[in-house]
Amino acid sequence: MNAWQASVIFCALLSGAAVKAQSPKAEDALARDIFKELIQINTTDSVGNVTAAAQAMAARLRQAGFTDADMQLLGPNDNKLNLVVRLRGTGKHKPVLLMGHLDVVEARREDWSMDPFKFVEKDGYFYGRGTQDMKNGDAIMVTSLIRLKQEKFKPSRDIILILTADEEGGKSNGVDWLLKNHRELIDAEFALNHDDFSVVSTGGTPQFYKLQASEKVYADFQLSAENHGGHSSEPEPDNAIYALVNALARLQKHVFAPELNAVTRGYYEKMSRIETGQRAADMRAILNDPPGPAAVARLSEDITDNAILHTTCVPTRLQGGHANNALPQQAVANVNCRILPGHPPESIRQEIIGALADPRITVRFVADNFEVSDTAPERRAYPPPPLNPVMMKPLEKLVSQFWPGMLVVPAQSLGATDGVYLNAVGMPVFVLTGIEIDRDDVRMHGQDERLGVASFYKGNEFFYQYIKAMTAR
Repeated sequence: MNAWQASVIFCALLSGAAVKAQSPKAEDALARDIFKELIQINTTDSVGNVTAAAQAMAARLRQAGFTDADMQLLGPNDNKLNLVVRLRGTGKHKPVLLMGHLDVVEARREDWSMDPFKFVEKDGYFYGRGTQDMKNGDAIMVTSLIRLKQEKFKPSRDIILILTADEEGGKSNGVDWLLKNHRELIDAEFALNHDDFSVVSTGGTPQFYKLQASEKVYADFQLSAENHGGHSSEPEPDNAIYALVNALARLQKHVFAPELNAVTRGYYEKMSRIETGQRAADMRAILNDPPGPAAVARLSEDITDNAILHTTCVPTRLQGGHANNALPQQAVANVNCRILPGHPPESIRQEIIGALADPRITVRFVADNFEVSDTAPERRAYPPPPLNPVMMKPLEKLVSQFWPGMLVVPAQSLGATDGVYLNAVGMPVFVLTGIEIDRDDVRMHGQDERLGVASFYKGNEFFYQYIKAMTAR
């Protein structure tokens, strides 16, 4: 062998070693394969099929050794089947429930720079509808169960996984349906929801670990104005569209009273140690009783803090009129509210009516099944559950290993999840993941939704290790 040949072989060996080093581990390759399969199954409410995704995950689990006795596919109709799977443990403790929804928000091809239902890996990111919300979590949870099953791991409690329909829309919410029809299949001491990211970063630097332990109540309201109409050549000041637009302008200026609960108080107490300067001082000031009004005002200029401190209501849909040359006979807007725990939707409906101060505007409640009624329910978000040490101790230990020095901060969801159904029946729900997303790259429900490849793989290993540690004997 001459020097040139030796050099070629040596370079080839180096190249092969580099490729091998960059290839994902077997468990990450499995998670990526499942992730890709889920992204490429359209599960939107309009034209998608959640059942196809549930069946695909059932096939994966069956291949890993789960039997028909361990799994059920069930739901209200053929397109809305939910998957329930159980990894059986010793029964020493009550089960833990892992939960995730399979449906995704609508995505139009013309709005994206690529097909939203094709899994694309590009420049260090995975692209596709559901990469952030929340098929990454579905893939990670399925992968974790497969790994534990193949290792013949015997947890101290049953681990139940549910993958459900209609969290993002539709009339057949899977968690609600399972509770009402098969509570015995999903009953657990507490639930872990993968429906968010937990590691909040800025400029690529992790800042804190967000443990979601409380959430708001979701509510839609229909605002409508009516008029007898007429010919557009004779405009009237009592125009239905004018009345509605002016009412929405008044609603925009209305500020709901700021409030803190046990979780958001804990959030600001810990965040005041992370932040600096005026922002840190304001966080300490709002912990006073009463909170400092100037501090509340400054923090509320930030859209995230504003949503933490207040109930928020915003118009999301608008329609009106029936012809280009006619005065509108009706104008309608949908107003979406995210309500702080402790306040029923009906009280918010009444506050909206008061803020509008216009008898021409009718404010009605829109239910999850899109039925419209004159009053809203009294259902309210339940008080935040205590942070269970069984859950917290392994979490804090693993967070310190994966992200040294980072604080675990209790937080309140700015929106709402399927946890609202479980909390209502006394099953505490915590949103807990190993996924990291930068503050400036949150693309849930948006265009070109994406998730960092490194974030996905790290989140995959973190969640597996956490579930194993939390359920170990």
